[in-house]
Amino acid sequence: MKLPIVQYGDPVLRAKGALIEKIDDRIRELAQNMIETMHEANGVGLAAQQIGEAIQLAVIDVSQVEDRPSTMNLNGQEVDPARTMPLILVNPKVDAGNETEIGIEGCLSFPEITGDIPRSTSIVVHAQDLDGNLVKIETAGFLARAIQHEVDHLNGVLFIDRMSSAAKISLSSKLKRLQKETQRGLKHRQRAVAETTL
Repeated sequence: MKLPIVQYGDPVLRAKGALIEKIDDRIRELAQNMIETMHEANGVGLAAQQIGEAIQLAVIDVSQVEDRPSTMNLNGQEVDPARTMPLILVNPKVDAGNETEIGIEGCLSFPEITGDIPRSTSIVVHAQDLDGNLVKIETAGFLARAIQHEVDHLNGVLFIDRMSSAAKISLSSKLKRLQKETQRGLKHRQRAVAETTL
């Protein structure tokens, strides 16, 4: 089921996700719905905050990105990243390498806004899969960037927080407009809910 994607200005995007203590049918269904939502929106990643849930769950699929390659080791085995997609990460923790590079990023919660973001070129991720198994992913390239972007979301950090001051200033009017539209929509929804519960 396709879910609505939360836009910048909604406070849930600033919420640190709670650890998932139990991977049950609700979490599995949520992950599948997130994958469908991400694919429908032509995204490469989606964090639970972006669909209004402040929990430690993210989905990623870089299999269609051919111009920005990735390498991947899964539990010590070298694998083709495209064959492991979509990735579902529960309670992920990232150890970032020291080498960084700047690359362009967008975000489904920031329609039509992109920016140059510095990220580690290689990372190690420890997470759980939907069966509760611990997984270790060592990755470099675009997949490393996508995972860092999504794990930031899980901790209430947005890609605009990693932009240079100059880039943020140049986008300030677009960001303010998006924030206002989102807050107007939230107020409208809250009013509608209040009226139905009276």
